[in-house]
Amino acid sequence: MTNKTTHKPNDPFDLLGLAVLNLGAWMITGAAVTMWWAVLFPMVSVPLALAVTAGIVAGPMAAAVVVGVSAAGMVLWRRRSPETFERWVSRRARHRFLTWLRYRRRWTRLMTACHLSVTTDDRTAALRLLGVQIGDSVDRVRVRMLPGHCPADWENRTDHLAHAFGAQECRATIAGPALVELAFRHGDSLADPIELPHIEGGLSWNMDAA
Repeated sequence: MTNKTTHKPNDPFDLLGLAVLNLGAWMITGAAVTMWWAVLFPMVSVPLALAVTAGIVAGPMAAAVVVGVSAAGMVLWRRRSPETFERWVSRRARHRFLTWLRYRRRWTRLMTACHLSVTTDDRTAALRLLGVQIGDSVDRVRVRMLPGHCPADWENRTDHLAHAFGAQECRATIAGPALVELAFRHGDSLADPIELPHIEGGLSWNMDAA
């Protein structure tokens, strides 16, 4: 006797419905992220909103004028006050992007791969990422420990964590009750050359003061 296994073809309507649901979820997520970034960076979102409004009310030329004036204002701001531009625009954008790129987008998966998730009753508890501080060479990540964790669990996994998150080194310290801080070193702050100020005439000794 020969057993034959028949595979039922997928219903096209089921596939279409699944594609529509996935597309809707992506659109909702994208809209939520866009709104959140608009709130975080009003100096960019407000000019864009004004340009769209001008384009609807007065036409494309008005929108182009608003965009040009806004771009010129940003360039002027960057040249006149680079410190404030860095603080309010560049640094904040870099922090948000690197936080998502390095940590948030794959946090749960990498924590599970490093055997730091806790499974009880066939349920895996997710580690809570409390905050991320992006530095020039060292990132500091604060994590809420799960019930059953001890400091040694984290200290013994630092090499795995460094490899998982693409860092050169990871150090784990207890920052409070059930709170661990991970320091990921992504570069050497002393590796970049430092330009020293030029001293006219070089060094000279004051022999009269000796």
